[in-house]
Amino acid sequence: MPEDARRCPWATSAIYRTYHDQEWGVPVHDDNALFEMLVLEGAQAGLSWETILNKRENYRAAFDGFNPEKIAAYGDAKVAELLSNPGIVRNRLKIAAAIENAKAFLSIRNEVGSFDAYIWQFVGGSPKQNAWKSPKEVPARTAESDAMSADLRKRGFKFVGSTICYAFMQAVGMVNDHLTDCFRWAELRSATTRGSSRRAG
Repeated sequence: MPEDARRCPWATSAIYRTYHDQEWGVPVHDDNALFEMLVLEGAQAGLSWETILNKRENYRAAFDGFNPEKIAAYGDAKVAELLSNPGIVRNRLKIAAAIENAKAFLSIRNEVGSFDAYIWQFVGGSPKQNAWKSPKEVPARTAESDAMSADLRKRGFKFVGSTICYAFMQAVGMVNDHLTDCFRWAELRSATTRGSSRRAG
């Protein structure tokens, strides 16, 4: 897309523009990609999303490609290694949360068959198409993210407050929160009818 394409106001830097144009709001149905985004959204708490995007490849290397089976088996030695890794957010609580979330993720997959089937139930299986005209209209949380947060917490997940859950929903295309004058808004509405989906990154 040309640099002067009309985008959502937050897409101000090169990495944000790439993420905005290629990923944000595109429906994701790959289990590992969904897990990756859940971990990254939790890691973002208190930081900018740009910081996390800049560290994403480091995260993928440090966390074994976000393989939940491997992460669920991490012990003290691996945690110490992660805490000494300058390429990621070295926060003990967030690292511990990733491990606990991997265990809870595997439990859901064993119960339901796929995390995809579980998580998309909160929007009835299809992206919610919003039509915001101003950034001020875009919510930080919704009834759906409240329900998702409550259920994830009940199942043992950490760093899954409603605001984090809504950011996750936006990222993986459970909602289309591009503004109506953004070129991606119409593209994603059209893509939804064709069943477009992606793997993160």
